[in-house]
Amino acid sequence: MRLTKKLISEVVSNAVGIEAVDIALYLKGKKDISELIIAKDMNISIQEARALLYKLYEAHLTSFERKRDKHKGWHISHWDFLDDNIHKLNLEQHQNKILLLRNRLDREQKNEFYMCGHACARVDFDKAVEVNFKCNECGALMNPVDNSRTIEVLSGKIQELESSIN
Repeated sequence: MRLTKKLISEVVSNAVGIEAVDIALYLKGKKDISELIIAKDMNISIQEARALLYKLYEAHLTSFERKRDKHKGWHISHWDFLDDNIHKLNLEQHQNKILLLRNRLDREQKNEFYMCGHACARVDFDKAVEVNFKCNECGALMNPVDNSRTIEVLSGKIQELESSIN
């Protein structure tokens, strides 16, 4: 799988946040680049650059080496973007989504749900019994909800994600 801007943007925004996407795209293909140069080229403060770089580091998308500036004596970090980890993180994110969807699908298949005619709230059978099948919001009678379409959609999303992994 190629490392595209779209893939980087999607994985980084899911893992770290949308604010880190630009710096990740900037780092793509670059090695051993100073945080000062990154901040200057990105037109952001050194503090902002460091904060975003450390977030990417915590997600295992960057690595860095701290070097001492020979003239000023300061420690400057030099950063690398870990291209291979984008694919690993993308796979992990897809697997997590599949797990969440399977849990939701399991809940939908094993429970009967109820809702009033105004669609105020959707509750499972146990909760409906607790409130005597009366809506907490509007007081209307709650009726069983056909969730076969929800089950169908969830199954489709799971299949779609599983096929994208393979």
